[in-house]
Amino acid sequence: TAFACIFQCFFCQQVQQSCSNHSPEPRPCDMVKMTKSKTFQAYLPSCHRTYSCIHCRAHLANHDELISKSFQGSQGRAYLFNSVVNVGCGPAEERVLLTGLHAVADIYCENCKTTLGWKYEHAFESSQKYKEGKFIIELAHMIKDNGWE
Repeated sequence: TAFACIFQCFFCQQVQQSCSNHSPEPRPCDMVKMTKSKTFQAYLPSCHRTYSCIHCRAHLANHDELISKSFQGSQGRAYLFNSVVNVGCGPAEERVLLTGLHAVADIYCENCKTTLGWKYEHAFESSQKYKEGKFIIELAHMIKDNGWE
């Protein structure tokens, strides 16, 4: 409720003024801030290198799910992933891509609704069957998070 939010903000400001910056334990004001962050459907482990939506920072994929960096999207380079999180899928349609005819469905960020790439639903050429069920995310729409050097 609005009252609870105002109370939390007031509480946070009051505690922040009295919190010691040298305390190794989480401060109450930090805990309040954590409850105000955006809620995503899935969070990837913070100990792994991940890719996130550049627009809203929702987690999208774990680096371990990356298959290839050698793909081309409509807005430039794109990566192929085995699996992704926090994405919605539009209806499938047939498109002629650089590698031939495919049935693909656009994928979008569930949090900010930005179109990120597409999912390969069906490949019509036998050499392209490995793409079925896989996801393309364009580099223009993602950012590296957690543990990248």
